Amino acid sequence: MDSAEFHAAVYDTVRRIPECRVTTYGHIAKLIGMPNYSRHVGQALKFLSPETNSPVPWHRVINSAGMISSRGPGTNGAQRQREALEAEGIEVTIGRSGDMKVDLGTWGWFPTRNEVASLDEAVEESSGDES
Repeated sequence: MDSAEFHAAVYDTVRRIPECRVTTYGHIAKLIGMPNYSRHVGQALKFLSPETNSPVPWHRVINSAGMISSRGPGTNGAQRQREALEAEGIEVTIGRSGDMKVDLGTWGWFPTRNEVASLDEAVEESSGDES
């Protein structure tokens, strides 16, 4: 899989995360068949253009500890992510050290690759049923 294919697979999979749910960089990597590429998932989302046709809900992807990852000093990306999640109704808590965390047990979305493939088949079947 080349870089463009990888990015397209990441964006397609992230678009499937239901509203009011989150998943992890690592889980997206597993779903696209590249389980050791969670950091690359983060990079793909970092370089996502705001003009992307068919928006990608990047804010629904967090780290494996349930925390919103820092975007580095002087940036507001983590705060924007928090605001977007809260706008959907997802509870984000603030720890003593200022870390922003989402309860993966409550808000997590972790389907298997087979479940995602089944969703694809159901969509294809329903779109083919039109007469």
